[in-house]
Amino acid sequence: MRIGILQCGHAPDSVQAKHGDFDVMFKALLHGHDFTYKTWDVVDNEFPLSVDDADGWLITGSKHGAYENHSFISPLSLLIKKIYAKETPMVGVCFGHQIIAQALGGKVEKFNGGWVVGRQEYTLGAGDFVALNAWHQDQVTCRPEDAEIIATNNFCKNAGLVYGRKAFTIQPHPEFSNKIMEDYLIARRSSPAYPKNLMETAQSLTKIKIHTSTIAKDFAAFFKGDFEAKVIS
Repeated sequence: MRIGILQCGHAPDSVQAKHGDFDVMFKALLHGHDFTYKTWDVVDNEFPLSVDDADGWLITGSKHGAYENHSFISPLSLLIKKIYAKETPMVGVCFGHQIIAQALGGKVEKFNGGWVVGRQEYTLGAGDFVALNAWHQDQVTCRPEDAEIIATNNFCKNAGLVYGRKAFTIQPHPEFSNKIMEDYLIARRSSPAYPKNLMETAQSLTKIKIHTSTIAKDFAAFFKGDFEAKVIS
């Protein structure tokens, strides 16, 4: 099965030097699930010619906002609508989660509660939970009509959404291992955009277990049509 990775941004140079760009991180996350891959740098206006160029699509994170006026936003939104109409399985992470929701009728905004950086715990359906690294201020504040919540917490209500068998999206970053998060924090720690205490807390949590393999298995199952969503009522 061929997964088309729509890369919507690039990792900092220092992070890329150690871990590769976002597409490499996702390939590592999904290693062992018998996928092949092709990457399109949509952030640089490189797009597939057809929705049939892959058997499943994965939309990555980005430093950009889904609501911002960048040249790749409109064609990416149109592509998302075409993929959705074709019912080809589509996964979105962070920005990918947001742009899919926005393209399909939801709303994305800069959250007035501020930034979340580092390890977060999310409630899943059936009372389960998952811990993952996150890095965002924007959120899906109004989900599309077709979307159902499958992951949530007090800071981010629409942290995980499922659209039947068409799309599965999450706000946190399962591709960010604790080591990647550590190096991201080093790369960004001098930026005035992030409160110092938030960055220090995130650093202190990088030794605590996260559940990246759980989400990797869910993504793989979704692409293969075997995922059973546990919706939060």
